[in-house]
Amino acid sequence: MRKILIANRGEIALRIMRSAREMGIKTVAVYSDADRAALHVRYADEAVYIGLAPSNQSYLVGEKIIEACKLTGAEAIHPGYGFLSENANFARMVKEAGLILIGPTPEAMEIMGNKLSAKAAALKYNIPMVPGTEEAITDVAEAKRRAVEVGFPILIKAAAGGGGKGMRIVNTIGDFEEQMQLAVSEAVSAFGDGAVFIERFVSSPRHIEIQVLGDTHGNIVHLFERECSIQRRHQKVVEEAPSSILTQEMRSRMGKCAVDVARAVNYIGAGTVEFILDENLDFFFLEMNTRLQVEHPVTEMITGLDLVKEQIRIARGEPLNYTQEELKISGHAIELRIYAEDPDNNFLPDIGTLETYITPKGNGVRVDDGFEQGMEIPIYYDPMIAKLIVFGSDRAEAIERMIRAIDEYDITGIKTTLNFGKFVMQHDAFRSGNFDTHFVGKYFNIESLIHDDQDEAFIAALVGVMAFKAPEIDGTAAKLLADNNWRKNRLKF
Repeated sequence: MRKILIANRGEIALRIMRSAREMGIKTVAVYSDADRAALHVRYADEAVYIGLAPSNQSYLVGEKIIEACKLTGAEAIHPGYGFLSENANFARMVKEAGLILIGPTPEAMEIMGNKLSAKAAALKYNIPMVPGTEEAITDVAEAKRRAVEVGFPILIKAAAGGGGKGMRIVNTIGDFEEQMQLAVSEAVSAFGDGAVFIERFVSSPRHIEIQVLGDTHGNIVHLFERECSIQRRHQKVVEEAPSSILTQEMRSRMGKCAVDVARAVNYIGAGTVEFILDENLDFFFLEMNTRLQVEHPVTEMITGLDLVKEQIRIARGEPLNYTQEELKISGHAIELRIYAEDPDNNFLPDIGTLETYITPKGNGVRVDDGFEQGMEIPIYYDPMIAKLIVFGSDRAEAIERMIRAIDEYDITGIKTTLNFGKFVMQHDAFRSGNFDTHFVGKYFNIESLIHDDQDEAFIAALVGVMAFKAPEIDGTAAKLLADNNWRKNRLKF
């Protein structure tokens, strides 16, 4: 494998290219109108234009990706995440074109891409499931009867869904029919498939996922867990590894279940088996993502493995060169997804120009990004602009390092989730490990960030006074800064 085409953009395209370059492999970038000047285009050995800015006219057109491979002589395609990464039809197109997809088989994608067929596969190995239905339900009366059997509150979920789409929480039987109709309608709109099923609603869940790797020789291992419970709109914002709540015994049981789920579909490559953990610390299978995850760097930090290199080696037919027993956890890693979003306005996406863009540096800090100062944030794609990852000898050090890195990250011109990340790191619930997927709803509000901004402005004002005003005022400023209650003293100054 001498040349790989990366069918993606931004930070993940760059991240894949860097590992390929270290392996002596040439890379090909693809780009749309919006990405002509993008960093991944400049970094690659070759670049091919594939269409207009909207992804359905460029990055989602499989024929253009395959044509770019033929044009450049690329032998394999790495899809990254998003776009075509879990598209079974595209995987078949790649195979039929005589190319290698750095990922699982189309059959594995297909089974795990539907929550109901994924549950059926997992049940072969008696993987714990949330009580509910094991098949799609379309008859409202039958669905209502089954919901009563499961017990309210229940969750109606789209079989082909993800990201919270086609999902409805129902607390009483009186609300059931309306919520089911809404879930079906949203599932049809989002996925072209109105199939839904019912599960018991876990009121205080934690989202724990297990990274797995499988080769073409039948070897499958897990690379431990990631805690992904800090979410907004059912999408992750902060991830860490390992979880602060799992015991070694739980980690081993969940890891074995994840390997069994992968084995149920003869899984090849990198994948993630997701579980929910309830208030009793019982875990249940949720779904499997048949691709590299956004949050894969935290697993790399604690295991010392490069998951992209592992994917490439597996695609070349090489066996895993380690056993489960040889894999160990070292230290603690945390990732903050930095989105071009306004936390003050319900995390709505923000667009604009990166007037200032200076990344943090230093021991244990990693930034995966695809932007530089002066670039514009396009409106056509996911608003994530970077991933800030830190590593520490333990969780406490990782948290403090993340706070330091956030303070050093300087972005102006757009709203970002940096301040929100600092809010999380400093919150008692996160620091204690006592949190669930409702963290944002329970603890976060606009006033939290407003107070932080006021604090920073006050400190800046005091420093300015100490530098330029009379000595007697300098003393007042110094006293206020030294006072443990200085926030209350803003009005005295």
